[in-house]
Amino acid sequence: MKFFCFLGTVLLLILACSMRGQPRQETPVRILIIFDASNSMKAAYDGTTRIEAAKKLMNRIVDSLQRIPNVQLALRVYGAEKMYPPGDCNDSRLVVPFAKGNSALIKSKVLPLKPTGITPIAHSLNMAADDFSASPATNMILLITDGIEECGGDPCEAARKLREKGIVFKPYILGIGLTQEQSKAFDCVGTYFSVEEPNAIANMVNVVVTQTMNRTSAQVNLLDQSGHPTETNVNMTFYDHFTGNIRYDYIHTLNGLGNPDTLTLDANPTYHLVVHTIPPVEKDNIKLQMGRHNIIALDAPQGKLEIRRLNGLYNFNYKVKCIVRKHGEKDILNMQEINSEEKYLVGNYDLEILTLPRIYEENRGVNQSQKNSLDIASAGELKLLTGEVGSGSIYQELPGDLRWVCNLDNNQTIQNFYLQPGTYRVEFRARSRKESAYTLEKKFTILPDKSVTVNLY
Repeated sequence: MKFFCFLGTVLLLILACSMRGQPRQETPVRILIIFDASNSMKAAYDGTTRIEAAKKLMNRIVDSLQRIPNVQLALRVYGAEKMYPPGDCNDSRLVVPFAKGNSALIKSKVLPLKPTGITPIAHSLNMAADDFSASPATNMILLITDGIEECGGDPCEAARKLREKGIVFKPYILGIGLTQEQSKAFDCVGTYFSVEEPNAIANMVNVVVTQTMNRTSAQVNLLDQSGHPTETNVNMTFYDHFTGNIRYDYIHTLNGLGNPDTLTLDANPTYHLVVHTIPPVEKDNIKLQMGRHNIIALDAPQGKLEIRRLNGLYNFNYKVKCIVRKHGEKDILNMQEINSEEKYLVGNYDLEILTLPRIYEENRGVNQSQKNSLDIASAGELKLLTGEVGSGSIYQELPGDLRWVCNLDNNQTIQNFYLQPGTYRVEFRARSRKESAYTLEKKFTILPDKSVTVNLY
C-alpha cells in the first residue's frame, strides 16, 4: 500500500502549492502527459496492476495541476491501439490537445485504456514536437511508463534533435516497475523518478509544481581576481546552445545592494553565454534549474587602459585611434581613440597607435581595478608646398635608419600633415619632370605644437 500512501502525500503537496496565488510567469505553462498503455502495463503491482496504479496517480496529478492558473494540459497515449505481438511502432497518438480546464476530458480518455501494444518512446517524443504550439510558453513533458524503448528508436537522439530544432522541453519520467539498469536509458532524456524510491512521487510532483508556480531566475557573477562578483556594466548575450539563436541581450548591472541584478529567464533552453568584455569571456552548456534562482559565474577581472596626450594646438584637428591586440597575437581586439580610457581583461596587450609615424608599445599590462595610462607627445604640423603636382614620400630619420611614414597626394600642391616630434625628410619629383635626377629632397624638424612650412619649388 506504500504506493497509495505516496498518492496522498502528492495530493496534499499539490494542493498546498496551488494555494500560493497567481504564478509569476506571464506566459502559459504547457504540460504534456505521455501515458504508457503498452502490453507490459497489465503486470501486477502493489496489489493492483501497473496501469491501474498509473491511472490513479495521473488522475490526482491532473486534478491538482488543473487548479493552477495559466496551466494547459494535454494527453498523448502510446501502445493503446495495436495488439502486441506484433504491435505497431507508430502506435502513438495525441488524444487530448492543449487546453485549459480539460482535466475531466483527460481522465475520461485514460479510464478505458487497456494494456495493449508495444513501447515506441522515441517515436512518441518525436511526435510530441508537433503537440506544442510555437507561441511562447514553458513546455514540460511528464512520461508515465513501465518499460523501455522496444522499437529500435533512440530516445536520447530524439531529445537531441528536438533541442536542435529549438523545441526544448523538460521531460520528467515516472517509472513503474523498472530496474535500476533499465532506468539508465532515460538519463539523457530527462529527470527520472521511480515509484519504488521513498518519496519519489512526492519529489517529482514537487519539482513539477514548483517549476510551474515559480519563475526561473538567474544572476551572472562576473568575478574579479579575488573571486568577488564586482565586475559589471558590460553587455552579455544568451544564445541557444543548439540553434545559435539569440535569446536574451542585457547590460550587466549591480543592484542597489551592490549584488548582480536578477534576470528572469526561460529555463528550458541550454544556453551559451558570451560576456562582451575585451576580449570576451564565454560559458557554454548552461542548464538552469527551473523554478529556482541560478548563479552563473565567470572569471572577468578587468582594469583600464588610458591612452592620452596633451590637447595642444594641432591635436584637435584630427582623430587618432589605437589598435589593441593581446600580447603576441595578431587578432585586433579593439580600436581605441586617443584621449580615452577602456576596460580590458587583466593581462598584457600590444598597442599600435595610428599617429604619423605609428607608435608601437608592446606588452602593456592591465591590472585588476587599476588604470594604466600611456602618454604620447603632442603632434606638430607640416605645411608642404610643391608648386605643381607630383609624387613623393615623407620619411623619419632614425639612428642608422630611414623609415617611411606616408606618401604624398600626387594630385595636390598644398598638403598638411600632423607628425610626431622628430627629424624628417621629404622626397618629391614633379609630374612634369621625367628624370629621377629632378627629385627634390628637404629635411625638417617637427616640434610639439609647432608648425613648419616646407617649400619644394
